Amino acid sequence: MLRRVGVALFLIGACGVAAAADNAPPSFETKAQQAFLIEGSTGTALLAKNEDAPFSPASLAKLMTLDVVYDALHRGTITSDTEYTVSENAWRTGGAPSRASTMFAALKSKMRVADLVQGVAIQQANDGCIVLAEGISISEREFARRMTLRAREIGMPRAVFGNSTGLPDAPSKVSARELVTLAQDLQQNFPDQYKYFGQPDFTWNRIFQRNRNPLLPLSIGVDGLGTGYAEGEGFSIVASLERNGRRLFVALGGLGSDKERTEESKRVLEWGLSNFQSQRIFAEGEVIGAASVYGGASSSVALAAKSAVDVYVPINNPERLSARIVYRWPLSAPLEAGYEAGTLKVFSGARIVREVPLYTVDAVSRGSLSSRAYDALVELTETLLFSWLWDAPAAT
Repeated sequence: MLRRVGVALFLIGACGVAAAADNAPPSFETKAQQAFLIEGSTGTALLAKNEDAPFSPASLAKLMTLDVVYDALHRGTITSDTEYTVSENAWRTGGAPSRASTMFAALKSKMRVADLVQGVAIQQANDGCIVLAEGISISEREFARRMTLRAREIGMPRAVFGNSTGLPDAPSKVSARELVTLAQDLQQNFPDQYKYFGQPDFTWNRIFQRNRNPLLPLSIGVDGLGTGYAEGEGFSIVASLERNGRRLFVALGGLGSDKERTEESKRVLEWGLSNFQSQRIFAEGEVIGAASVYGGASSSVALAAKSAVDVYVPINNPERLSARIVYRWPLSAPLEAGYEAGTLKVFSGARIVREVPLYTVDAVSRGSLSSRAYDALVELTETLLFSWLWDAPAAT
């Protein structure tokens, strides 16, 4: 049966309902070809530029390698003391002979997971990635499939990974928005492991190496994550910053040089910190709207978020925000209280700044036979009308 999406549209002002205004956020242009910046606690998008355009993550693919490894540690399928052997492939492709980022792991030596994850997080070691991939999976190719599957699990709908390192022999593709999603997962779900991204240096096998993240020495509050470079696509970075209780996540791609990457990352993060403030638009437990119910004792059900809904808005140019409740129409009874029924989408003009799941406030039992028959007739009539309008030829 053809189903419609139910949509409720309303406008939010600083003091309640207000007239629509399509205000832009504070004027800001970034040199990056792809950019996505969010505030962590609310998920509010502060800057978006080609945020869904795919590009090569290069060494940023190693962040997904670590996410898979951290998930395995969390599940208990491996431990920090699990050891893996350095294969000839790992040594030759990612070790000393490669002349790239490496831990200088010796051929056929055994390495602990605890050392490998630090080598990858701090030094972006290619050999460390390959040793982990081959140890956890049958092959690096199989591990790459696992990386792509894990990407889907955490909300990266289009990302594809060809290997554990991001080396160009097996192309990978990801977007700036997806890299921010990955950074959030690493920071929020694996705090004990995330700390390694901010560790200034690491000594293993008597070899001392400094963290490769250029933002850490700037002392601006950045505590991770990593950098990348792909020929023909430029320099990229994913970073997270925490200052005065506020956390930002940013992903930038397509920058012209290592120097430009460092300067632009700092500029974007400082802009995000200094130009926005928090605004509460719905209190905890506040009913946000209602959704139609088919075949129920009640024809509608109230919807609310599980916690207060905050967004970040410009300080000097407060925005009027619009919001939409989107749900699959109609909901069918019976419904339990707390059922995830739809999504609140908050807009600044045409720009989505936040999406929040909405849940039913009360349970809705099945209605009487006569009420269900009436609802069925209404649904059929509206579905036929919707189908006719959808299929009708446009006027010329």
